[in-house]
This record gives sequence, structure tokens and C-alpha cells, in this order.
Amino acid sequence: MSLIGRTICDFQLQAYHEGKFIEVKKEDLLGKWNVLFFYPADFTFVCPTELEDLADHYSKFRELNCEIYSISTDSHFVHKAWHDASKTIQKIQYPMLADPTGILTRDLDVYIEESGMAERGTFLINPEGDVVLYEINAGGIGRNAEELIRKIYAAQFVAEHGDQVCPAKWHPGAKTLKPGLDLVGTI
Repeated sequence: MSLIGRTICDFQLQAYHEGKFIEVKKEDLLGKWNVLFFYPADFTFVCPTELEDLADHYSKFRELNCEIYSISTDSHFVHKAWHDASKTIQKIQYPMLADPTGILTRDLDVYIEESGMAERGTFLINPEGDVVLYEINAGGIGRNAEELIRKIYAAQFVAEHGDQVCPAKWHPGAKTLKPGLDLVGTI
């Protein structure tokens, strides 16, 4: 069953952010675009490369009125310990959510029951709290922040211009399509 259009559940999670423990809840996501970036675990191998890639592009996400939330089933204490121990993770400026009970991880169907960890899932949540884009990668396959940014541009364009769609490899300023009978069989 597709998760597109699904409204995220009510949640209240602890996070490590900017040297403090904070609480993040569903209401904090409303009114802006959000990336929920699930990863298996702190102190691992592919995960820090992905989180660093997001950190390196964080200003671009913010320009798009989009917040990033990295999420694992580790505790917020473990997030702090990882931050303190790793030069790579110290670059992170976005909140690192702790989901040790799996409330959000299960809600978005990325919880791995056998290990208690999360799949490598990326979810774009619109300002209303609905999933508009998601992908799940196998554990050994890292993700790319630049491609995610391209998809955010496209999702925001479609949200603003509901009568137009973005073709493959679309970038802002490129030609879009207006679905209609005249396009059938001509592309």
C-alpha cells in the first residue's frame, strides 16, 4: 500500500539539536516542508556519510523552507555521544530525532522488527503533514542530497502549479508538462 498522501501520525520525540535536548512533535512540522531522513543506527558506516551530505547542503534545504530531521531508533543520549565523538556528525545543524519506541518509524513502515532499527527511508512531508514523496533504500545503498533537493523543487512546483507536472530530470526553470489530450502519444 502506498504511503503517498498519508498524514503522519501524532508524535512527540526527543532530539539532539544544537547542543541541547529538545522535544519535537507533529505540530512542529506543520506549515513548512520537511524531510524525515531515517537511517539504521548511530556509530555505523554509510549513515555518517549520508548525514554529512545533508549537513553540507543544509543551507539549500533551508532556502526551500524545508527542515531536515534525521531519525534512528537510537536514544537522544546516543545521538549526543555520536555528535561528541565524530567530526563528521559535528557538522550537523538539523535536529537528530530519537525514536527508540519506533512510533514514527513504524508509522511510516520503515521499522525492521528483527533488529529494532530503521530502513534507509526518505520522506518529504508537505506543510499540511502529508507524505508527497518517499523512497526506501537497502541498507548498503547511500542517498544523495542533491537529488533530494531536486525532488523538493519539483514537489513544491507541483504543489504551487497543480495543472503542471515535472518530467524526468526536471530542474527549476526547465520546461514542465501540462497533462491533456493533446499530449497523449506525442511525448
